[in-house]
Amino acid sequence: MAKKPAAEPSPVADFEQSLDQLEQLVGKMEHGDMSLEESLGAYERGVALYRRCQQALEEAELRVRLLTDPDAPAKAVPFPDAADPASGER
Repeated sequence: MAKKPAAEPSPVADFEQSLDQLEQLVGKMEHGDMSLEESLGAYERGVALYRRCQQALEEAELRVRLLTDPDAPAKAVPFPDAADPASGER
């Protein structure tokens, strides 16, 4: 009997894991005990983790839009930018 391929983690689980790794990496970098080479490698890893988090958030936003109005996803209004003061976010 053939083995089933391992299921990929859900975007939410991947986001949480990537965010946790990013937070740990930032903590190590802030501590200041890394060499320049280690810092550059950590920075590159951090950028990759950040991009994974961004992609997972974009996928989640799309899912919410489709769930909100599955018949007309093109009419969906983008979520306000969290950095936008007009959005009401703090």
